[in-house]
Amino acid sequence: MIRKKERTREMILQASYHLFARDGFNKVTMKDVCDATGMSRGGLYSHFAGTRELFEAILIEINKKDEMDFYKEIDEGLPAVDILNRALVLMREEMEHAEDSLSLAMYEYAATVSNDMMNHFNQIGEEKWTALIEYGIARGEFRCVDVAEIVNVILYVYQGVRMWSRIVCMTPQVFDSITNHIRKQLVKES
Repeated sequence: MIRKKERTREMILQASYHLFARDGFNKVTMKDVCDATGMSRGGLYSHFAGTRELFEAILIEINKKDEMDFYKEIDEGLPAVDILNRALVLMREEMEHAEDSLSLAMYEYAATVSNDMMNHFNQIGEEKWTALIEYGIARGEFRCVDVAEIVNVILYVYQGVRMWSRIVCMTPQVFDSITNHIRKQLVKES
């Protein structure tokens, strides 16, 4: 029974993710989620009390499944340049797919409900990028940079592009220029 409930919850989260990515936070209703999942209102409400709870569950799941687990890779002693290159490939792929971005929904959620969760996730991002850059500097793979400055560039340029790519046509050259710039700022020339 628990498995079915977990599968249903996962299906709701996936369908809702696409609704929030497409429409933002403020436009999605529980009726929209019912229509997207084929569930009754009662069935849906047995899992989530409303769109706020649903959106927060999506954000928590995304954070749990974070593909940029620098701490694990650092603990394994992987080269900092390899970790960075993998992260930049993931960032580039995400920037290129505006249709999958929750940036607008996150902005609306923070503006209308609370920015506490966004601040929390931002702090996690700052901490993990700081750890990676300090690791790369300590290993002699990265330049001695102002860590806080480059972390700000990475986080806010990335999120800015995710938001703006929803309304402005961006070419692959834009995404390449951003990831190449980050790489050039960090990686020492051989």
